[in-house]
Amino acid sequence: MKDEREMKTYPVIWEATDQEKANSQMAAFMRMAGKARGREFSDYNDLWRWSVDHPDQFWGYLWRYMEVIASREWERVLLNENAMPGAVWFKGARLNFAQNLLRYRDDHPAILFQGEDGEVVRLTYETLFLQTSRMAAAFARQGIGPGDRVAAIVPNIPQAIVAMLACSWLGAVWSACSPDFGVEGILDRFGQIEPRLLIAVDGYRFKGRVIDIREKVEQVRDGLAGCDALITIPWQGTGEITGSLDWDRLSDNNLPVPPFSQQPFDHPLYILFSSGTTGKPKCIIHGVGGTLLQHLKEHRLHTDLRRSDRLFYFTTCGWMMWNWLVSGLASGATLVLFDGNPLYPQVDSLWRMADQLGITVFGTSAKYLSAQEKAGVGVVNQYPLSDLRTILSTGSPLMPESFDYIHREIKPGVQISSISGGTDIVSCFALGNPLLPVRRGQLQCRGLGMAVDVFSPVGESLRDAPGELVCTRPFPCMPVGFWNDERGERYHAAYFERYPGVWTHGDWTELTREGGLIIAGRSDAVLNPGGVRIGTAEIYRQVDQLPQVMESICVGQRWEDDVRVVLFVVLADGMVLDETLCETIRTRLRNNASPRHVPAKILQVTDIPRTRNNKISELAVRDTIEGRDIGNSEALLNPEALQQYRNRSELMSG
Repeated sequence: MKDEREMKTYPVIWEATDQEKANSQMAAFMRMAGKARGREFSDYNDLWRWSVDHPDQFWGYLWRYMEVIASREWERVLLNENAMPGAVWFKGARLNFAQNLLRYRDDHPAILFQGEDGEVVRLTYETLFLQTSRMAAAFARQGIGPGDRVAAIVPNIPQAIVAMLACSWLGAVWSACSPDFGVEGILDRFGQIEPRLLIAVDGYRFKGRVIDIREKVEQVRDGLAGCDALITIPWQGTGEITGSLDWDRLSDNNLPVPPFSQQPFDHPLYILFSSGTTGKPKCIIHGVGGTLLQHLKEHRLHTDLRRSDRLFYFTTCGWMMWNWLVSGLASGATLVLFDGNPLYPQVDSLWRMADQLGITVFGTSAKYLSAQEKAGVGVVNQYPLSDLRTILSTGSPLMPESFDYIHREIKPGVQISSISGGTDIVSCFALGNPLLPVRRGQLQCRGLGMAVDVFSPVGESLRDAPGELVCTRPFPCMPVGFWNDERGERYHAAYFERYPGVWTHGDWTELTREGGLIIAGRSDAVLNPGGVRIGTAEIYRQVDQLPQVMESICVGQRWEDDVRVVLFVVLADGMVLDETLCETIRTRLRNNASPRHVPAKILQVTDIPRTRNNKISELAVRDTIEGRDIGNSEALLNPEALQQYRNRSELMSG
């Protein structure tokens, strides 16, 4: 009998025509790179191998191919090429992120925004440049310059993009949170980076209801040391915020426009936040050059993005896919933004929008696609989606059944690109590819320049077997570092302790014989409901402050092709978990963290398993409720506590 793994099949469900392949930007790059190097690449795998074996050649040629705008040429593409961390990219180069994203200044549409009401706001590239230049002048008048942090509490609206570009115009550092986060959740993030300028909306809309956040914004401002000014965007017209500057008045100025601030390749551009599993979220710094070059590669080569495209991703400003989406401006494409509930006013609202606005590349989460299927959404006979050629999915693994659903109920024959990366690299390790077939249940390929492999626990390279996703060579979009981590100790511990000199990403992955990838989920204890990473420490900080709760432990449980959050609580003597207390817990998490932190199940226990150094063991609880054996129970101080978590009837139902 054949081994079960040998019997696995991944049928091809999409492939471009020979003419489409030849006309793709990936094929053009392959031809031109081969000519420049005096060789011919036989296929994508040959090109990928060159890109990881000769990173100085690949990344240097990519820079020129993408026509990166820079005020100073680089002296060396790569120094310390075997050091990870420690490699130095494009030494001597000087460039500006906003200048590269605003290279087009014509009447081609740059942004189309649609909210729940269906009204569409349009900005041309010329208008976007004008609005950004004026806001950059206003920011400069406020004293913002290179290295200053600008923080924003904003929904996915055009003003958010203008503010980010104005920030990067001046060489300042951008960081954002979604407006549905609570005060403590925001301060846990922004409080660490001490922004000089805070930008916020007065409110946002969700399910047709206006949520006024002015009081929240005031509390955040008052809690930020060193914040010199607050700019309020009057998005919902809920009223002014005392002591704030008005966005519209600031943008209507005739101030002299400052020059684009030219900075080194690794100058900080963004600060994104980790999930906060073991404490406050880590502040991950991403550089100007690495972010730009990586996104250009992923958009133009792997997604075949062109000026004629309309690129959409359903995202908030707090998810890295927003940063990824915005970089589409560097390719001259039209960005489509949406803010609100994607299921309101109709469950198929996003597909209706895609049809009406002519979206060509539609990005979303695997959870959204699964939810559409469960809701019985079928648009194949309602909306022709005649312009749509690619559907991107990320955030969590895209189930094989979702591939079937898309071709059956959304658009037959569309390319399905399941992609994967993360906040840690503000980009992807695994991507789509116009030259390769799409196989049901697989991510198409490893990205160019990314030496992705799968390791066993002892560091052996694996094929057709699950293991840790790693990257064995340096790449330009590695984080510059963590904020307030001058010696790099936390940065090193986060990615390089498991396999020294090798980036360990924390995804449980399989590299198939066809060259595709299958990602089963996170290999650590990070919660990942709906593709949104949530740190358990953020939940504990809220729940454990309740007087009724003595202690708690939170894990993710696989449920219906996703992960749901399960919270176990140890209560004070004589207390019993009832619906009133459950609602108190949910409300606190919803208000002080975010709606995404609210658990699907809350259950009572009397003890929590701990390691021998007295740390609670989330992994032991997760494995127990998933029905897996605990491989090293002797490492636990009280392994008998796990009996309370095993075969709980509440965990067998929705």
